[in-house]
Amino acid sequence: MAHLLHIDSSVQGPQSVSRRLTAQAAAGWRAAHPGGTVTYRDLAADPPPHLDPQSSAALSAVLVDEIKAADTVLLGLPLYNFGPPSTVKAWVDHIIAPGLSTDASTGAGLLGGTEFIAIETRGGGYGPGTPREGWDHAQTWLAHGVSTAGLSPRFVVVELTAAGADPALAELKPLAAQSLADGETAIDRLWAAGESAA
Repeated sequence: MAHLLHIDSSVQGPQSVSRRLTAQAAAGWRAAHPGGTVTYRDLAADPPPHLDPQSSAALSAVLVDEIKAADTVLLGLPLYNFGPPSTVKAWVDHIIAPGLSTDASTGAGLLGGTEFIAIETRGGGYGPGTPREGWDHAQTWLAHGVSTAGLSPRFVVVELTAAGADPALAELKPLAAQSLADGETAIDRLWAAGESAA
C-alpha cells in the first residue's frame, strides 16, 4: 500500500501559501493512490529540537523511520530570510544519521528510491535577472543536505507570494498570479496519469 509523508513548516497557519499548496499536492497524491495512507508532520506546531547528545538518536530513528515507511515525502518549504525555516534545518540534521539514513561504514545513502517533492514558496522574486538572484539558499541547501541520505528532491517553486500584501511589490501582482498558476499546474501534474515526479 502506497504511503505519503506530508510535512509542513510554515508559521503562517491558514494564511500560508505553502500549506495550501502542499494540501493540494496531498489531495492529488490521494487521488492517484486510492487506499494509500498518509502520515502528517507539522514542524511549526511540533518543532524538532536542535541536535543534542541526549535525545537526538531516539528522535533521528523516529524521523528516519517515517521516511523509510513512505513511498513519497512531500515538504512545504517557505523561504525565510533567504534560507529554510530553522525547523526544516533541524529536521534534516536529525535525518542525516550514520547507521540510520547512511551506511555507517561506506557513507552511502540508505533512503534512495523515495520520491521527494519540495514545494517552495518565496515572498519575493529570486529568479534570473532579478536583484536578488542567487539569494535563495533554501533550495540548493536542501538538495545538498539530503543527498547524503540518497534523497533527491524535485522542486515546485512559487514566488512573489507577498505581492498581495506588500505595497512595494504591488506592481508585480500579475507575475505573482502567473507564478501561482504555474505552480498549481505543476502540482496537478505530479501524479497525473502517465506522468511521474521521479
